[in-house]
This record gives sequence, structure tokens and C-alpha cells, in this order.
Amino acid sequence: MKYVLNVGFIALIMLLTFRLLFKGQEFSDIIKDLRNADHRWLIAGLGLAFCFVAGESCIIHYLLRVCQQKVKFVRCLKYSFIGFFFSYITPSSSGGQPAQMYYMKKDGVKIGFSTLIMLLVTIAYKSVLVIMGILLLIFNFGAVAEHGSRLVWLLTLGFVLNIAFIAALAFIVARPDWARRAGITILNKLTDWKIVKEKNHEKLVDKINRICDTYVIGSKYVRENAVVVAKVFFMTLLQRLCLFAVTWIVYKSYGLSGVSFIDIVTMQIMIAIAVEMLPLPGAAGVTEGSFLLVFEKIFGRELVKPALLLSRGLTFYAVLIAGGLVTFIAHLKVMRSDKQLNIPPEHR
Repeated sequence: MKYVLNVGFIALIMLLTFRLLFKGQEFSDIIKDLRNADHRWLIAGLGLAFCFVAGESCIIHYLLRVCQQKVKFVRCLKYSFIGFFFSYITPSSSGGQPAQMYYMKKDGVKIGFSTLIMLLVTIAYKSVLVIMGILLLIFNFGAVAEHGSRLVWLLTLGFVLNIAFIAALAFIVARPDWARRAGITILNKLTDWKIVKEKNHEKLVDKINRICDTYVIGSKYVRENAVVVAKVFFMTLLQRLCLFAVTWIVYKSYGLSGVSFIDIVTMQIMIAIAVEMLPLPGAAGVTEGSFLLVFEKIFGRELVKPALLLSRGLTFYAVLIAGGLVTFIAHLKVMRSDKQLNIPPEHR
């Protein structure tokens, strides 16, 4: 029900955003603006969106092979679509990796391997974004200042939240035992202050221990497999660039010129930093608003709204719909398999 409500929230925000953006405009004019885009470029954009999803599949497939787990690439593609679907419909993308681990377990991947893989994917995914953002902020500051000035407070908050998240991950990976003690100490204080209920205390302690045990394994793996981690970071860099380049594809689809590829990618990265950590399913609403503020000068007032629809449609809604279909089919197969094995619903 929670996921259904989140999907409903995204649909509502999409509807409200559409009505707000195109208030007073005829639907036929909107369709005309969308049709003016070169379909060949848009097909390339859809291909890049697929490469973004498949990029994570390549990383998962590579790490599974490193862990000597024989899983076909098509199943890794399934995990990625499922992961992005749940990430897009949960606040701060929190639901994706638990769903991926669930389906990996159903395919026979041991929970220890899937946990380690998802840990590495998380660290690389967030770290690459922040590293790219900081480098572009330094070396392409002119573009950020020109196009992102109206986003300064949200961008600052995004950098703070992302850096804090990565710092926390790095601390847990580097000193998991310290993190365990710190986490339990903070939990004890919250329980004493009645912020956390007493009945939930032991369950939360167990959760902290499980998380830290996972990071102990991850810490050892990172130290002993630097080459593997470096490859994952490089693959993640290419994966994320595929998504950020879609806006440039939309720009070219309208026959526009004058703004470089690197400037458009820079601003798309800044939007990602600004909105990805916000506790909204799919960062719905705030992403659209940020796009309009950042890209109005680049696309022009007449084209920025249809450009938003195309860019967001290719990078978010197309992936969301495809991920939903893959998840639905995968879940039907799991239910059928569990039924054949006589597994009761509470143990599925």
C-alpha cells in the first residue's frame, strides 16, 4: 500500500506540474512543440536511458562474476530495472536495493554476496556524483554561476547532504566497530529521551549490528580488492554520464546550438546533486522546477517546457514504466514458483 501511495503521489505531482506549466496553452500546441523535436535524436536519448539502466546491470554482473556467482546478464538487467523502479517510488531512493537483494535471493544469490555488491554499488553511485559535481563546480564554475544561480540554496543543501552521506559511508567502511558503538550509544540516548520506544530498542540494536557486520565485510573487501573497486567506479562514471547526456540529446533534437555538451551535462549533474537526497519519491516536482530554473536560458522560454517533458520522460518516466512492467512480471514468476514449492506467503 505504501508503494501504491508513492506511485499515486508521483502521478499526482506529474499531473499538477503539467497543469501548472501549460496553464492557458492548448493541448494541440503542446503536442506540436513535442513533435518539433527530431525523433532520431529522441531515439538516441531513449537508448542512453537504457544504457544507464544496463550500466548498473554490467556492474552487478561483473561483481557477481568476481564473487564466482554464475548469473546471466539478463537477470542482472532484471535486478536493475526492479531497483530503479523501487528507487523512483520511494523517498531518497531507499527502496531499490532491498528489492534487488530480494530478487537476487530468489535467483539463488547468497545474501552475503548481494549485500556486498549493493554496498559497493551505493558507494560508487553516490561518490561518483559528488566527485563529478565538485570537479565541474571548480573547472566549469562559469556555467554553474550563469545557469544555476537561482538554484544556489538547494544546490548547497544537496552538496551538504550528499557529502554527509558519503562521509558516513566512508566512516562505517573504515571503522565499522567505531560506527557500531556510536550507533548503539546514540540509540540508547534516543531511547532514554523517549524519542525511540523501548519496545523497538532491541530490534534497532540488531539492525545496527547487521549493518555494521555487512560493512566489516565491505571494508575488508575494499582494502583487498582496490582494482575491482576502481573498475566499479569507472563503470559507474560511464553509467551516470549516459543519463546526464540525455538533456543534451533533447537540446540537439530541437536543432539548437551555442551551449556546449559539457555545460549541459554540468547543469544536469548540479540538478541531480540538488534533488537526489530529498525525501520525495522520485524527487517529483522539485526536479521539474529545478530544470525550468536552470535550463530556461539554454532552451529559451518557448522550448524549455517541452524540453522538460522530453528529458524527464526519457530519464524518469520511461524507466519507471519499464521498471514497473519488469517488476510485475518478475513478481508473478516468484509467486508462481513459491506456490509450486508450497512456500507460505509469510515466508516469501
